[in-house]
Order: sequence, then structure tokens, then C-alpha cells
Amino acid sequence: MIEILSDNALTTVQDLGRFGLLNLGVGTSGAMDPLALAAGNLLLGNEENAAAIEVQVFPFAVRFHTPCCFALTGADCAARLDDRPLLPWWSGEAAAGQVLQLGLPTSGTWRGSRAYLCLAGGVEVPCVLGSRSTQLRGAFGGYEGRALRQGDRLRAGAPGAGAGPGGFGVVPPALAMPLLSEGMVAVRVLPAAEYERFTPASHDAFRSAAWKITPQSDRYGYRLAGPRLEPVAPIELRSHGIVPGVIQVPHGGQPIVQMRDAQPSGGYPKIATVIDADLWRLGQAPIGSRIRFVETSWEEALAALDETARWLDKVRWLAALQRGRTEGGA
Repeated sequence: MIEILSDNALTTVQDLGRFGLLNLGVGTSGAMDPLALAAGNLLLGNEENAAAIEVQVFPFAVRFHTPCCFALTGADCAARLDDRPLLPWWSGEAAAGQVLQLGLPTSGTWRGSRAYLCLAGGVEVPCVLGSRSTQLRGAFGGYEGRALRQGDRLRAGAPGAGAGPGGFGVVPPALAMPLLSEGMVAVRVLPAAEYERFTPASHDAFRSAAWKITPQSDRYGYRLAGPRLEPVAPIELRSHGIVPGVIQVPHGGQPIVQMRDAQPSGGYPKIATVIDADLWRLGQAPIGSRIRFVETSWEEALAALDETARWLDKVRWLAALQRGRTEGGA
């Protein structure tokens, strides 16, 4: 069992998401950085979809009330277990009474904005509509359908048969699969339905601008600031289905990227869509930072998915190898 010691807004329980319910008006939710969550679970021998704690406001601290193996992935937050520094993207063991503290994410070209605390056996909360993810707008899933508060206590599930002790980690995907443009995080996009209804100047601006993620951004959507994107003629659309990654352009001309808690429908025209393989990059981009969009092809988008799958396969292999060595006494 762990106890939340911080009263930080928007720290939630998430798994990989709630799928297949968009037609019923239920969004996906889930981790903003699914690679970080999946990798943390693999380090512990959990199922990749096990629920974990997504932290996006720092500093943050928890106390372990029972011995527990854990893993930290996502942003590098200069973590400490009591007074002992911890490496990022690493697994460890905590004794009863120890306190885990996460500081501010470190600076750098790619520093991340969200950390994931995974527990051996996963965070034990009820499964609602096929997922343990928190849906804040609907107030269901996760821990009582809300963000975590100081004093909340959460239990870990029973560790799986493949679980083992901590003490090893992996190379983060931002280092293993870097994608930068002029020192900024880049995300690849495909043209969306209304792309051709924007002016050629808007196409050029969309590709070349350094878009700033504004403070009005959250898990629902990233509101960007940059050059005004203008349609060839006014566009009026009925509300239609949208998914995370879709980039809509309201009348003001400043794009909004739909994120994990996006509502499943909207009526703004769509200029592009962030490819699935790069949503984790965007999910880790800090508020106030700048990003670039890189147009790609369908074939390249599929190849990017294959690349992330290979990275996860390597994490699985390394975790299994480490557990085998531990069990064998090596």
C-alpha cells in the first residue's frame, strides 16, 4: 500500500486506455505517454496495461506502507527514495515506511513533463468499462473517478508469476528513437480531411512554425500559439467523430491537438493528425515549450509504429533476461 503525501492537481491513475466506446460518447483516456507506462510495467513483470500513477505536477511524494517493488519512467525528476538518488527509467524496491520523492523535471532539449510510478502487481482500482483509467470529465474510473489527493491510499495488486526484484532499467525511447527539428521536439503528422481547404500559406506555416504549447493546454487538448491558419473559404461542419491526435483549427486560426481525454466528437475543421507512434512525444512536451510538425506518409507512419513495437520488444527481452539472471542467482 502507498499513501499520497502531496496535494498536486491532476495526478491520476491511468492504464493504456479505454477503447471501443467512442460511438457511445466515451473517450479513450489512458496514459499521455503509453510507452512509459508499458515499459514501467514490463520492468516489474506486470501486464503492460496494468494501472499506474501519472504525475504531471511536481514535486510529488508517496510513502510505502508495505514493502513493494516499483518502477519510475517518463520524465527525469531527480527522484529519491528517502535520501538515496534513483536513476530514471529504473526499477527499485522500497521497504515499509520509505518515502519516494519526485522533484522538478530536469532541463534539457528533451526533459519530459509526466512521470509514471508503476507498482508490482499494478495499482488496484476497479475496472470500469474495460479500463482502470481515470476519466475526469465523466468522474469515473481510476481512484473514485478523480485526481489523487493528499492522504489517499492505494493498494497494489498481487505481483504476477514473472515478477522479480528491482535494480535495473532501460534506455528511454526519447534517446533510443530521437526525433528533433532545430533542437525542438518534432511530431509526425498526416493530412486530415480538411487539409486541402486551407490556404497554401497556411500549409507552409503549419510545417515551418515553432508552435508554442500554451498554458491553456491539458489532457483534453493542447492549444498551440503561432501563425494564424486560414481556410480558403469559411468552413462550417456538423459535429463528427474525432480521436486523440487530431489537429483542429477553430475560427481564431490557432490549432488544438486533441489529447487522451478528448471528447469523441467535434465540429472544427481538421488540418492534420499526429501519428499514433508519436503521441507519446507530444504527451511529454512541457507547457510553454515549442514543437514542430513534420509531414509524413502512411507508409512511414506504419514504419514508425513498427519501430516503437521493436523498442518495446527489446524492453520485454531485457526484463525477462534480468529476471532470469536473478532467479538463477547470477
